Amino acid sequence: MIDTEDYVVVSPMRDIVRETHVHKEDLIYPIFVVERDNVKEEIVSMPGVYQLSLNLVEEEIKEAYELGIRAIMFFGVPNEKDHVGTGAYDHNGIVQEATRKAKSLYSDLLVVADTCLCEYTDHGHCGVINEQTKDVDNDKSLPLLVKTAISQVEAGADIIAPSNMMDGFVAAIREGLDAAGYQNVPIMSYGIKYASSFFGPFRDAAESTPQFGDRKTYQMDPANRREAMRELESDLAEGADMMIVKPALSFLDIIRDVRNTTNIPVVAYNVSGEYSMTKAAALNGWIDEKGCRYGTNDFYETCRCRYDCHLLLKRYLSLSRRTIRRIN
Repeated sequence: MIDTEDYVVVSPMRDIVRETHVHKEDLIYPIFVVERDNVKEEIVSMPGVYQLSLNLVEEEIKEAYELGIRAIMFFGVPNEKDHVGTGAYDHNGIVQEATRKAKSLYSDLLVVADTCLCEYTDHGHCGVINEQTKDVDNDKSLPLLVKTAISQVEAGADIIAPSNMMDGFVAAIREGLDAAGYQNVPIMSYGIKYASSFFGPFRDAAESTPQFGDRKTYQMDPANRREAMRELESDLAEGADMMIVKPALSFLDIIRDVRNTTNIPVVAYNVSGEYSMTKAAALNGWIDEKGCRYGTNDFYETCRCRYDCHLLLKRYLSLSRRTIRRIN
């Protein structure tokens, strides 16, 4: 019997007894695309991550593909926004155009579509606002989310990932896709999405910060564990094919609960605040940045090895070219 503690300093021995490995096929790469021309602008709160214009995103897609990444997710930043997020379901919207470009480059590259309205509304919320109550109108928002999903699939998206957290959103989108002839397009639900300050840097990147109030009325209370199981059961009944847990680092117990409850693929969403927190500590010399990316990676290895996620939606890919080459 091998005592692995005697060999932890020897990389080949450590690798051969490692229980589970992270593979490139497990990763989904997020890309922020803007409608402005000739833009490559670093996001201040996410050092090393950029907003890219459509004419510059091709290089990013090619580099990710050449590194072995086979799944990407676009987040669009439109020039114009309105009260009902028209740009989200525009046939020629920024995400739709980026999707067409990606699929024209690599037909086998999976495009996961983030299906929401917040990046396209002038108020920054994920649905239509009731003018009297100033709350999000759940029922009026659902048809727009369905239109968004259909337009994304028509552009070439392979997976729909609705992140809006409206009640009944999975059922509405499933019904809409089926009616449009897209019965085989899977839904990767953001159904277990906790309200979190870790989303802050993303809202800078996507220019989607709410102009009033917050999203706590339709995102989950971080104190609630059993609610996650209710959301899981509901989304499965409505037709979800995969389940995202977001943010992953703070809710590893929920990932384990989901895995113990169902056999569908579970996706750990490494959010912007987790990335920015790690990056800020590294820039100050407080932690080993390379170790956080791979090898001694407390988050990714824990998710993959001990909590049994199928996929990782990973913000760190933009800084990890050399690291990715080391992953099988």
